[in-house]
Amino acid sequence: MSISVLGAGAFGTALAISLANTGPVTLWARNLGNMANARKNTNRLPGCIFPDALHVTDNMNKACQADILLIAVPMQKLRGFLIENASDLSGKKLVACCKGIELSSGAGPVKVIEDTATSATPAILTGPSFAADIARGLPTALTLACADDDVGQYLQQYLTSQNIRIYRTTDTIGAELGGALKNVIAIACGTAIGAGLGESARAALMTRGYAEMQRLAAHLNADPTTLSGLSGFGDLTLTCTSEQSRNYRLGLSLGKNTKFDPSTTVEGAATAHAVNTLAKKADLDMPITAAVAGLLDNTLNVSDAMQLLLARPLKEE
Repeated sequence: MSISVLGAGAFGTALAISLANTGPVTLWARNLGNMANARKNTNRLPGCIFPDALHVTDNMNKACQADILLIAVPMQKLRGFLIENASDLSGKKLVACCKGIELSSGAGPVKVIEDTATSATPAILTGPSFAADIARGLPTALTLACADDDVGQYLQQYLTSQNIRIYRTTDTIGAELGGALKNVIAIACGTAIGAGLGESARAALMTRGYAEMQRLAAHLNADPTTLSGLSGFGDLTLTCTSEQSRNYRLGLSLGKNTKFDPSTTVEGAATAHAVNTLAKKADLDMPITAAVAGLLDNTLNVSDAMQLLLARPLKEE
């Protein structure tokens, strides 16, 4: 059994480091830079030395000889990556390691794989995790979602490492939605803290944001218990409370009205617009998501967004 990680961003690199402490792993990068010689990813995970069992390459065909392929590219680039490398990925077990909803289609990672790599077996690895924690060997629990439970058990066994414990589900839709929607709520929470609205406001946004996550999940026939697990509630808790989260940091900058590095990948930004579009089409009430979308496209300011949320009709919880 062999594993390759396709994509050498922070999360892909961290997974490769952790798994290579258990057995041989190949990490594919479009641009290797000095990773092979330096034995670390200086740009994304400085200070985290590669284990001896981690091999790095820029040869896609070679990397795709592995039995399990973890695809760690940004959500909005996933479809293009799959199309570009279709022949190498054909028939493989493909595990998406990105979180979000595709802006152009409203699809999650598993659906994108199903659409573009029709002979592959798709799965998703998601849950509360920061790349730096995984790379440093700190304990982390994740959800592995695969509709084929036999394949899911296989993946669960071989993707568990010394510091990563994996739980399994067949509910790919619920796992996708948890990982995607928590990023939108994290932007809202960061905005509240950045604007000085306080911890109580953050708690309210997390709780009512979780209700929005459940609402969309029910509409898309996901299992509601999935969102109470690692891929939903767990990831929501982590992402809404730590400045290690890029989504939360984007929210902080919105709340403080300061500039944010445009080169930083923030999956929740595109997801907010994609989910807001989905909610409107389905006539679903998702006011926090709508407010985040408005903040991002500058049709709302923080004060207006807060007033709109507070002025909503009173209702039962």
